[in-house]
Amino acid sequence: MKQNNETLITVLSLIITLGILGGGYWFFTQQTKNNASKPLSSPTSNNQPLSSNTPLPSPPSPTAVTAFTTPKTVPQGTTVRIDGSTSLVLVNQALKNGFEQKFSGVQVLTNAQGSTNGINALLAGSIDIAAISRPLTAQEQEEGLVAIPITKDAIAVVVGINNRFRKSLTSAQVKGIFQGATQNWSEVGGASEAIRVINRPSTSGTRKIFTQLVLNSENFGNTPNITTMDRDATTPMLQQLGSNGIGYATYTQVADQQTVRTVPIDGLTPEAANYPYKRTLYYAYKNPPSEAVKAFLGYATSPNGKQIVEDSQ
Repeated sequence: MKQNNETLITVLSLIITLGILGGGYWFFTQQTKNNASKPLSSPTSNNQPLSSNTPLPSPPSPTAVTAFTTPKTVPQGTTVRIDGSTSLVLVNQALKNGFEQKFSGVQVLTNAQGSTNGINALLAGSIDIAAISRPLTAQEQEEGLVAIPITKDAIAVVVGINNRFRKSLTSAQVKGIFQGATQNWSEVGGASEAIRVINRPSTSGTRKIFTQLVLNSENFGNTPNITTMDRDATTPMLQQLGSNGIGYATYTQVADQQTVRTVPIDGLTPEAANYPYKRTLYYAYKNPPSEAVKAFLGYATSPNGKQIVEDSQ
């Protein structure tokens, strides 16, 4: 009887042992399957090295616009070099004066050789900021240039003060004049006198915008009555108008001139909100901006700088 009891205990112990082993095996295999189906978690510590298969963060875009803050101080000896559009001459001078007065020991050097020349100088590293009267092209942006809007302006069509034409021109008539299809003032309601067109050089940003806004991106005329200036400068152009010439310039440069008059377009003067020849003026810089550029553009885009820009126009 005792032997039978021992045999029964042995069998029960064996069954229990096999049950425990079987349950453990089942639990292990289920956990292995579950873990295999879960993605690996990314490292949470910045000190953990990335594996060769881990993608690195994307670098910042070369044309991303930097947020410029208003400078509180600027180191003495800081120099900012600006060149570009004649359309921003007054704005450049006003901001130069304000910047130099606010921060002692700094210097702003300005020039106005045209938008394209300014952009080329910026790419070459010979200036810090290009003042431009047109948007950047895709290629210029690919080269790391960034443009921020500074102000809006109008392109005025101008004639000499002694010009006998004192009417308004339609947009179509302006296009005909600058493409050489219309060569006499009598064709647009004026006296019988030849029209002399004074055009800006191809480096002019104002010319590029005029081409888009007025000529619908078509070419200027190549007729004998159209003269293209060698240098993009407003004052020499105004001096050449005489009694029968016509040209175009940024409105802020001619609004207070005593020797020229602006011609209304479709009955609208450049001050009108819906005047057809309006555009945006920009400051361009190359990424990453230098500390001098950050300081000047921070000043130019501050409330005080914006007021200076507005007052200069």
